[in-house]
Amino acid sequence: MTAGAAGALRAHIRDIPDFPAPGIVFRDVTPLFLDPEALQAATGALADYAKGVGATYVASAEARGFVLGGAVAAQAGAGFILARKPGKLPRETTSVAYALEYGVDALEMHSDALPRGARVLVHDDLLATGGTAEAVCGLVEQAGATVAACAFLVELAYLGGRARLAPRDVHSLITYEAE
Repeated sequence: MTAGAAGALRAHIRDIPDFPAPGIVFRDVTPLFLDPEALQAATGALADYAKGVGATYVASAEARGFVLGGAVAAQAGAGFILARKPGKLPRETTSVAYALEYGVDALEMHSDALPRGARVLVHDDLLATGGTAEAVCGLVEQAGATVAACAFLVELAYLGGRARLAPRDVHSLITYEAE
């Protein structure tokens, strides 16, 4: 994606100061979802990236990752894997726990969702500290599949998520270097 195209997408991201707490600038992606051209540009660019890394599946964490993840998978000609909170999937699951700023959470995936050796693009709307994406990578790798890359609409580079996902390839359409 060119710098101009990324800038056009960035124009649809709304900054909400002091949310959810004083001193934090929340990057609201929902205005981008409201604009059909911006939504198509974002999903198209992510789908092109998925094809470029040879992904046969896209895996996304609930809930916002689902918004773009299914569309990216469909445009890339790939399957779509749901990574959900515990107790939300109806069949046998595998689970990965991950640390939050104030506790621990977990994500689950159906045990039979991925064939061994599959190439998976891990996607979420936003990369911050990398904990959620790292958990999805763990689910993929537990299944015997390969994380082809990780791709995000927005990256908050100042929070270090890219380093946490290393040595995996990380791609973002919009990057914020500072808060």
